[in-house]
Amino acid sequence: MTIAVTGATGNLGRLTVEALLERGVAPSDIVALVRTPAKAADLAERGVQVRAADYDDKQSYVDALAGVDRLVLVSSSTVGQRLAQHTNVIEAAKQAGVGNIAYTSILDAQDSPLALAAEHKATESVLIESGIPFTLLRNGWYWENYTEGLEQTIEHGVLIGASNDGKIAAAARVDFAEAAAVVASTEGHEGRIYELGGDERITKAQLAEAISAVGGKPVVYRNLSEADFAAALVEVGLPEGFAKILADSDAGVGKGGLDTDSGDLQKLIGRPSTPVATVLAAAL
Repeated sequence: MTIAVTGATGNLGRLTVEALLERGVAPSDIVALVRTPAKAADLAERGVQVRAADYDDKQSYVDALAGVDRLVLVSSSTVGQRLAQHTNVIEAAKQAGVGNIAYTSILDAQDSPLALAAEHKATESVLIESGIPFTLLRNGWYWENYTEGLEQTIEHGVLIGASNDGKIAAAARVDFAEAAAVVASTEGHEGRIYELGGDERITKAQLAEAISAVGGKPVVYRNLSEADFAAALVEVGLPEGFAKILADSDAGVGKGGLDTDSGDLQKLIGRPSTPVATVLAAAL
């Protein structure tokens, strides 16, 4: 059985390839789909098939998916272009005869309050309508989303946001990658929808406490309005559009958009999720 992974040089894609290898899948049975094969030279040296494929080029995926039985479609990072890119991959997979697609979506995609969910929701519809057997991996937030600028947060002693007292059931990126590898390499997942979240369901105030414990300095959470949070992100150098997306997502936390107690992640990987303290410590 040949398993392909899109975006295999990206953060989640590479970890998924590594997880497949760790689970004992033969390197020759893994296809790493990448835009720039040179960036996956180390995988090729280990026996993984590396094939060039670009989300924006449907034919490149038709060619690259030849002989592939199962596909892990790691969602594109290009917000605003995801639906078109994912549609290219799904249509190419159908043309190439791929037998199953596991798609990395977002928690509660069909009813999520996050603007980010719109493209995931639409992609799920395209996948379902394609007729290809599928599994939906509705990933929660990564703890790594909070490690960018972690040292500055500790230095200033303030974590800002717009999530009020909403809970975040996040996990480490490696946890979600392992779940994808389990689904791709084992049976019994066809047609399943997994809502994936971590064991720790914490507020941003509790996250600030965790940062304080790891950093050794007091850190408090300061809640802002969504507009003020977006403005603060722009002030520290983020593009306005991206800042608005992040602020919308944080406000969505306050509406329950990134919380789940499903236990699906833990059942798939057979262990508790990686603690936030572990991820924070690794980032320092």
